[in-house]
Amino acid sequence: QVENVKLLDRYTNRKAANGTLYLTATHLIYVDASAEVRKETWILHHHIATVEKLPLTTAGYPLLIHCKNFHVAHFVIGQEHDCHEVYTSLLKLSQPVKPEELYAFSYNPKMSKENREMGWKLIDLKVDYQRMGIPNDYWEITDVNKDYEVCNTYPPEIVVPRAANKAVVIGSSRFRSRGRIPVLSYLYKENNAAICRCSQPLSGFSARCLEDEQMLQAIREANPGSPFMYVVDTRPKLNAMANRAAGKGYENEDNYDNIRFKFIGIENIHVMRNSLQKLLEVCEMKSPSMSDFLTGLENSGWLRHIKAVMDAGVFLAKAVKDEKASVLVHCSDGWDRTAQVCSLASLLLDPFYRTFKGFMVLIEKEWIAMGHKFSHRCGHLDGDPKEVSPVFTQFVECVWQLMQQFPCTFEFNERFLLEIHDHVYSCQFGNFLGTCHREREDLKIFEKTHSLWPFLLQKKQELRNPLYRGFTAYKELQPNTLPFSFQFWCGMYNRFDKGMHPKQCVLDHLLSCMSQKTKLEDNASELE
Repeated sequence: QVENVKLLDRYTNRKAANGTLYLTATHLIYVDASAEVRKETWILHHHIATVEKLPLTTAGYPLLIHCKNFHVAHFVIGQEHDCHEVYTSLLKLSQPVKPEELYAFSYNPKMSKENREMGWKLIDLKVDYQRMGIPNDYWEITDVNKDYEVCNTYPPEIVVPRAANKAVVIGSSRFRSRGRIPVLSYLYKENNAAICRCSQPLSGFSARCLEDEQMLQAIREANPGSPFMYVVDTRPKLNAMANRAAGKGYENEDNYDNIRFKFIGIENIHVMRNSLQKLLEVCEMKSPSMSDFLTGLENSGWLRHIKAVMDAGVFLAKAVKDEKASVLVHCSDGWDRTAQVCSLASLLLDPFYRTFKGFMVLIEKEWIAMGHKFSHRCGHLDGDPKEVSPVFTQFVECVWQLMQQFPCTFEFNERFLLEIHDHVYSCQFGNFLGTCHREREDLKIFEKTHSLWPFLLQKKQELRNPLYRGFTAYKELQPNTLPFSFQFWCGMYNRFDKGMHPKQCVLDHLLSCMSQKTKLEDNASELE
């Protein structure tokens, strides 16, 4: 506990708050003593991205904290040794070394063992495949990976073409980076077109693999309505060619029958990390002019990258719906850009994924089960900073951009997206810990931690979209992806900036109107 700590308002010229700083096992808590009403600021240690000691000022020793949920706290501490103690403690607490030190393993919401286990069973991916009509004549759910021998970053059960026998699956896995063979992501029931995903082939300039060619042929033949299939590489062509020189690369159209190859350039994790950094620098400018803000936003390239991800999702959805063609998608390892694009295309094609439950299923299926490396990309543990990248943040933003264009098509509101985004970084729940299913099993996530989804469903009332028109209003979404269609997401990147937001939130007003309407309807029916 440190007293007489100032909390500066970084965005306005308001007088600094004065209060006490507390460090607990899980949170940093600041209690404002100068406020008439007790005002507290809570920062979860896992949310802290960086802690900086700034040069001494006349007021004391400044400590600047940047959070992964884009909260920025600027404290000024009177004594140097207090400042140094808080600084070293926060560095240690915000960068745990072992997974067991993460919040999820100590978080205890007083829930019975049965309820906790039920929470993990809430999302069952088999049910989603059944909803798509799988198993059927062309596709089957196989446990060929039950011992993780085919691919150690895939789940034990995967969906592959019925025509691809075990020898084809294993042969293909040896020709794909990290064994990540082509597997089904989404089947569009109306016309049997499928979205499949994998990693890059180990083709170099001339290598080929008969089983991999048979695997792609089986995917194409599982959609009898189309004479060809697309293979989409989501990397810029130059990057893919550089991989080719390293013995990896992309499919040679001469070796695969009836495929149409297409590059859709989404930049790599390092470019995205730098772009977000530039965006946040713009968000933290003190009283910028409109022209400075817009120039900074443009120079960050952030919305250009969001547009690239959206364009790729739209291409997939159109290929499946309008051209009735199946699509196989990969990037390098098939766990970053591939996850973004496959989940976005599914969301555009299927209204189920725009509901509370459906969106949870989508994240479990395309991100968690298929091995997006949350632990590395979110920097949960003290590791390589070059592995950190806002891949999932970009997906969440793409969903928000769709909500701006189609405000009546999502059952949930912006707050739901922000809650999920916060908890990807909070490590409070087990869902996003580790990098793949096998690692989560080793960590005993399902026995030792809680699932986020039941927790969110309890808050459904405040997370719902009052404008939602239900399943039938819009089946497929066809967003406009011209540059002017993309907006800066103030609610994410400037959420904690008190100087910017309108005094009354429109969403709150709408939700209270809806609840009032329901009460009045109930009263009216009682009077009848």
